[in-house]
Amino acid sequence: LVQRLQVARRELSLESAINRLDRFDLLILDDFAYVSKDQAETSVLFELISARYEHRSLLLTANQPFGEWDRIFPDRAMTVAAVDRLVHHSTIFELNVESYRRRTALERKQQGPGRPASIATPNNVGVPPRPEDQQ
Repeated sequence: LVQRLQVARRELSLESAINRLDRFDLLILDDFAYVSKDQAETSVLFELISARYEHRSLLLTANQPFGEWDRIFPDRAMTVAAVDRLVHHSTIFELNVESYRRRTALERKQQGPGRPASIATPNNVGVPPRPEDQQ
């Protein structure tokens, strides 16, 4: 989405691209703060956040608390303004839980090689396990 918005900005059609997203009542941005963003990326993200602010719903998942977003986004003023808009009418769910992927990997390691029992069915009994299931 960010790359498409950046292309739209270069083609001077960012407003139109963002307006096309208005057909969605809810826009979900998953792993929002997963990697650092450059100035161009944060700029179009801010435009998107601003356009949807008090107009349409936006759901974000992030693995970093808001207080650490200044490490991810290069412009502190833009970060503060974006967070301000995001939290104004928000319900924030902070989940302090163990990683599901990590827990599943540990469980699979403890089960030993082969398919986990939850995957084995009468239809696939006797079928050799997939290589990715033998880790």
